Amino acid sequence: MTGTTTLRDPLDIMVRLLSYEGKQNPYPLYEEMRAHGPLVDVGGTHVFVTGHAECAKALREPALLLSTDDAVQDQRLPGWREHASWRWLTRNMLFSNDPRHERLRRFFGNAFSAQRVVALRDMVDRLSTDAVEHLARTGADGGTVDLVGEFSYRYAIGVIGELLGVPPEDQPGMREGIGAVTLALDPIGDLSVLVPGDQAMERFAEYFYTLIARLRAAPGPDMTSGWIRAMDDGGEITEEELVANLMLLLVAATEAPMDLISNTVRLAVEHPDHHDRLRTDPEFTAGFVDESFRFDPAVQALNRVASRDFEFFGLPVAQGTPLTLLIAAGNRDPRRFTDPGVFDPTRSDNQPLTLSAGSHYCLGAALARMSVESMLPRLFERLPGLALAKGASFRDQIVQRGHERLPVTVK
Repeated sequence: MTGTTTLRDPLDIMVRLLSYEGKQNPYPLYEEMRAHGPLVDVGGTHVFVTGHAECAKALREPALLLSTDDAVQDQRLPGWREHASWRWLTRNMLFSNDPRHERLRRFFGNAFSAQRVVALRDMVDRLSTDAVEHLARTGADGGTVDLVGEFSYRYAIGVIGELLGVPPEDQPGMREGIGAVTLALDPIGDLSVLVPGDQAMERFAEYFYTLIARLRAAPGPDMTSGWIRAMDDGGEITEEELVANLMLLLVAATEAPMDLISNTVRLAVEHPDHHDRLRTDPEFTAGFVDESFRFDPAVQALNRVASRDFEFFGLPVAQGTPLTLLIAAGNRDPRRFTDPGVFDPTRSDNQPLTLSAGSHYCLGAALARMSVESMLPRLFERLPGLALAKGASFRDQIVQRGHERLPVTVK
């Protein structure tokens, strides 16, 4: 007896992905979407991209623009400028198309070059040691500890905070605002959900204008002081653009690394057979981090829009058509990865899409990798009995997906 499987409609799959339940475990839904093919054309009105090769090409395709750029937003979403979160986001390099993106990236990019990141190793090692010791102290009584709040967030914002000149005493109170801002990245039906992010962006803007004034008067060794000098010496950015990009770096270099750290630690705890090599084998640890990027990425999807009519892998795409690049689905494409649903840190030629590609390749990629590679050996050397506890949950977000809570015990 034979049977047939009825494919669920792609729009129905997306509705399910956007539900709270779908966001807790989107991977079965990605496979449902993949069953329609690597490119899923919804009547010429939207294209969902599930394939690795197709996502990789889309990230480098000059005919595809960021849908978050202000000029694109003006055409697609009237009234968006009423929201401070979107107004400020569209002024940073990550959310801009060229030529503004190229200009801003050129100004800020040198600070994150591979050579300069290598020079940050001592700082990263110090902060990872501090974070591990804080987790050990917090869980010393044997009770459960939220790994996200007491470890991942503290470590992630500690690194970017020191680089930007944000004092340690200011960092704990920023978590709620950072989380509110990332809500603007998800598909939104009711614009009222942007209000907390709007308010947070206005607070961050005020904070960074004040920080710039303070560091201009008394510069430090931080990156912000260097950017202020470059700007005041005739650099090609405005102070408003400096503020916008400082907010970007604060939010992006806290939230995504926080999620990466939590996901990687969870995967490590779930695979205790790897702990000995994580403690002693740097090459294995690097592979473990790459596989974490692939298997459960912090960034699950990216959006693009066609700037002109063109053909993409044989599919005609009309100008103005939005494309959703399901990065997390591409990372599990069986055409690219053997046994993609298996977590395998020894996987060779592992090229996850998580850090984007082309001109928008993640500026902080080397720093993010270093931060996790520094943390893992220290964590399992100091806390070999680290274990997951009940009550883990993911945030109600799909683009920037990460744990809301991840309870652990350290004894």
